[in-house]
Amino acid sequence: MSLHDKPAAAPGLGADAVRHLGARDLPASRVELDVASLLVVAAEPLRGLSEEQAAQRLLQDGANELPRAAGRGLLRIAVETMREPMFILLMVAAVLYLALGDLGEGLFILAGALATIGLVILQEARSERAMAALRDLAQPFARVIRGGAERRIPARELVVGDIILVGEGERLPADGLLVAGDMLGVDESALTGESAPVSKRWMEAGEAFTGDAAPGAELGPHLFAGALVVRGQGVAQVTRTGGDTELGRIGASLAAIGQEPTPLQRKAGRLVGLLGLLALGYCVLVAVAYGLIREDWAGGVLAGVTAAIALVPEEFPMVLAVFLALGAWRLATHRVLVRRSAVIETLGGATVLCVDKTGTLTENRMEVARLWTEAGDVAIQDSGALADETAQLLQLAGLASAVRPVDPMDRAIRERLRGASTEPGLEAFEPERCWPLRPDRMAVIQAWRKDGAMRLAAAKGAPEAIFRLCRLSDREVRRLHDVVDDFARQGLRVLGVASSQAEGAFPDDPQSAEFQFAGLVGFLDPVRADVPGALREAHAAGIAVVMITGDHPATARAIAETAGIDTSAGVITGPEVAAMSTPMLRERLRTARVFARMIPEQKLRLVEALKANGEVVAMTGDGVNDAPALEAAHIGVAMGKRGTDVAREAADLVLLDDSFAAIVGGVRLGRRIFINLRKALTYVTAIHVPIAGLALGPIVLGMPPLLFPMHVVLLELVIDPVCALVFEGEPSEADAMTRPPRRPDEALFGPAQLALALVQGGGVLLGVFGVYAWALEAYSEPQARGAAFIALVGGNLVLALADAVPVGGRLLATHRWAYWSIAAAASSVLALVLAVPALAKVFGMALPDARLLAMALLVAVVSGGWLALMLRLRTLSPSGQGETRSTRHSSTTRTKTRRPGGVA
Repeated sequence: MSLHDKPAAAPGLGADAVRHLGARDLPASRVELDVASLLVVAAEPLRGLSEEQAAQRLLQDGANELPRAAGRGLLRIAVETMREPMFILLMVAAVLYLALGDLGEGLFILAGALATIGLVILQEARSERAMAALRDLAQPFARVIRGGAERRIPARELVVGDIILVGEGERLPADGLLVAGDMLGVDESALTGESAPVSKRWMEAGEAFTGDAAPGAELGPHLFAGALVVRGQGVAQVTRTGGDTELGRIGASLAAIGQEPTPLQRKAGRLVGLLGLLALGYCVLVAVAYGLIREDWAGGVLAGVTAAIALVPEEFPMVLAVFLALGAWRLATHRVLVRRSAVIETLGGATVLCVDKTGTLTENRMEVARLWTEAGDVAIQDSGALADETAQLLQLAGLASAVRPVDPMDRAIRERLRGASTEPGLEAFEPERCWPLRPDRMAVIQAWRKDGAMRLAAAKGAPEAIFRLCRLSDREVRRLHDVVDDFARQGLRVLGVASSQAEGAFPDDPQSAEFQFAGLVGFLDPVRADVPGALREAHAAGIAVVMITGDHPATARAIAETAGIDTSAGVITGPEVAAMSTPMLRERLRTARVFARMIPEQKLRLVEALKANGEVVAMTGDGVNDAPALEAAHIGVAMGKRGTDVAREAADLVLLDDSFAAIVGGVRLGRRIFINLRKALTYVTAIHVPIAGLALGPIVLGMPPLLFPMHVVLLELVIDPVCALVFEGEPSEADAMTRPPRRPDEALFGPAQLALALVQGGGVLLGVFGVYAWALEAYSEPQARGAAFIALVGGNLVLALADAVPVGGRLLATHRWAYWSIAAAASSVLALVLAVPALAKVFGMALPDARLLAMALLVAVVSGGWLALMLRLRTLSPSGQGETRSTRHSSTTRTKTRRPGGVA
């Protein structure tokens, strides 16, 4: 029977075939197929379920998702928080005060500890909500046919009976039966542990199936959720979803696997744990010294606990968790999904962006623009009939395209065929055999069965590959290259088309057949409107942009020039890259910015060479073979719309809209997150310097103690929200994207930041200690302590503002409402403590007179803001502005010296 005798639909979807599929024996533990509902599909092939049917089944069976680890609840967060050294010490202090009989102080410390824990819990819960939102964004998608139309829906919305399209590089979203398409190669190692892929084929109507329905079975039609399609395309019908799938059986164990902390969080946790141990040892030392010197062992223990509390920067883990979670959420709002939060630290330091052309720099909206045959060159209009030669060329291109196309060029050809005034041909049916694109044969070939025993094979691909397939003479190739070059100079992507006819079965190796050259097809894919502006921003930020494409070199040059990429070093092709030695390639990469006719293996080589040059590389990719390059890059970026599941799993980031501007926006946000996180960690370290010094200094010098645990608790109620709200919400600095990238070896919190923190904290320590020492000479101990505590709280708030606001920034900007709210709340609480006699007695403080109060406030402003004030005055002076510009210029010069190719 010829193809013309079959219905114009995918084979295997007739009523008999569907009844057969529904009647196939399945183990009793499986969900039974609803044969009646499958007949709805059979009534009109490839229509699938209606939206109403799908909604009803989704409500009945539940979402198609595996059991997943529940987010941390408030109780779990509270338990984890209570394990921190800081809170253990606070509880010890509360118990000691209660045991020593000072009920008021003990209750206050207990209440303060609980309030501090509450703040941490609120911040952690905020982070959990952000992570939950990211998990929803990261849900996989599936291509489904409903009501006769192809749609892309979240995989969790699939139901039993849905018709789905599956193809190479996709992970199967549910269990199902292959009912049409190619023979698939499926990697089921996630289920079986066997690395070798197995073959799957759809069943003809009436064909009995006697094989195993379990994973690992060869040549059966059964597909399983979680398996990866490594070869071919097909149509499948969903039979089981969610926890009923084979993968669902092990879903419970997967749900028990929690998210691991990032390397940065692990380092911070180890640091805090180490400091906690040192603080406990320090606590014992202070208690013994205090007891021996003053013969007051109870006071010594309290003084030791206070010193230990002051030493532990317990905010570090919270700050990192909040910044990374909310940073990932902020990136998601810019259509950049973070799959590995550790990459946030790296993103802002990217020095090279390696990007694909199609869909990233261009709209990925292919249109057939020109058709060339020996009869002439035709510019395609929106509608209208085509001449015989061009119509035949277009039909042959359609025969070489996927029946259910995903590739934009295949879609463009199919859409043009539907718009042309031509009768449907073989392209309305299914090919008998397909030879997909391979690195050694950059062409797709599909064989079709005509009337009788005749076969027709159509091929389309890179013009060079088609020329070789047709065995054209050198003279003909040179002549045709002139046409290709002309198309490419117009920014068109060019494909060659050829055909071959054979009596009987087509040869297994299509290159042994005799192909006839049919012509060339030119496609237009316009540059995205936002690309030139994003490229200018990347250039200003000192980031080199490298375009990598499989297109013709002239096409690549035309698109690069339109977008604004530097083409002064010329275009390097994939064969040239393959022929270069590694040292030569590294040298060329210092200037070259456009690469054409590249294959995935050469992308990997580019990444390795760029890394060897000391660059921090971000690489985009979408195909199965791009995974090694994405893994090798410092920042792997996968395409969310057109990318394969394999590429997304290998990547660190997923572009939800495949836009280059989103990558640049991600770098901008990455720089903002890095800078603000560094500011927060510097502030935390700086403010612990005066707290620790004031807890110990007076005791060593024989003065009355200044700080007790309740004072430290009150300070923590200010420090924690300042870290989590003020610094995290600070916007990007105005010149963040005009600075060169930071050095790859530059630490988030290194010696420079530690020195800055010690200088800032030392200033507050000297100022507050000076107020306390002077006040003790002229005022009572409670007044001196009250004045010193006012200076300490005020210095804390001024220091936070000085660290958060960049030089030249506005102090009263509207986005700083959080800071001013915290400052107002802290001032109100402090005023309440000093004004209410009972609270003042608990804190051992008294309200200072006007003279002492003014002195304390002045010291707070000067000690907390002296360094920021100096920097501002230096910037405002004419010489300072010149120095600042000169410094930035020299920094940029150093960057360009390291990468001679430079960035425009």
